[in-house]
Amino acid sequence: MNLLLAEVAQATQRLADAGVPSPRTDAEELAAHLHGVKRSELHTVPDADFDARYWEVVARREAREPLQHITGRAYFRYLELQVGPGVFVPRPETESVVGWAIDAVRAMDVVEPCIVDLCTGSGAIALALAQEVPRSRVHAVELSEDALTWTRKNMEGSRVDLRQGDALTAFPDLDGQVDLVVSNPPYIPLTEWEYVAPEARDHDPELALFSGEDGLDLIRGLERTAHRLLRPGGVVVVEHADTQGGQVPWIFTEERGWADAADHPDLNNRPRFATARKALP
Repeated sequence: MNLLLAEVAQATQRLADAGVPSPRTDAEELAAHLHGVKRSELHTVPDADFDARYWEVVARREAREPLQHITGRAYFRYLELQVGPGVFVPRPETESVVGWAIDAVRAMDVVEPCIVDLCTGSGAIALALAQEVPRSRVHAVELSEDALTWTRKNMEGSRVDLRQGDALTAFPDLDGQVDLVVSNPPYIPLTEWEYVAPEARDHDPELALFSGEDGLDLIRGLERTAHRLLRPGGVVVVEHADTQGGQVPWIFTEERGWADAADHPDLNNRPRFATARKALP
């Protein structure tokens, strides 16, 4: 075992003791990032090239600073995104939301589907859809100027139409023309603040996390936005907490102009997102 791998083993134990959920992976990611190699190449780093700053970044992760803030990047489906303070770090759970959305759009008999991403944050959802549905027209909106600093970096050179604004009033020029509306909005109840993981609670922007006493305030508003934007037969996809699976589909009721409202599980088989179709006239 070379020096770096020995240090990674010690770092893994430190991160585990600090309650980090994936200590070995994070210890290796930090080592690979600092030494400019892949995780699978850590054994190739000569002892003489060991960078003592490794223990500085390990200490930051030990204090529960997000791994993605330390490395400055987050991976989402086929994307590598720039992230940092001020923007919500995309989560693996959201990849299943995007996967369902892509399948839904591909199943539509539409040559150039129109897609809107509300509360885009880092731009992960919008960019993934633009990349994986090549002929789509993708529009995205974000309210926070701090988040937009990162969104603009990630979307530079992309064909996504990015705008700053309130998701509830966004894109009046697209009313009735959209094939798919997708959103990963804030959905954590204010009463759950103390139970949120330190990485999110202390580092993700509150605007991207919390939404009223039951966490559903913004989703209720987005239901009206989606109905306004979608064409008849168009589809909405909204992420929610795994504890809200029995509640969100009931926001998209027949009385409000929806059909086929349903919940869907993530890769861990927990209820993760709701979908509905705008009813035909």
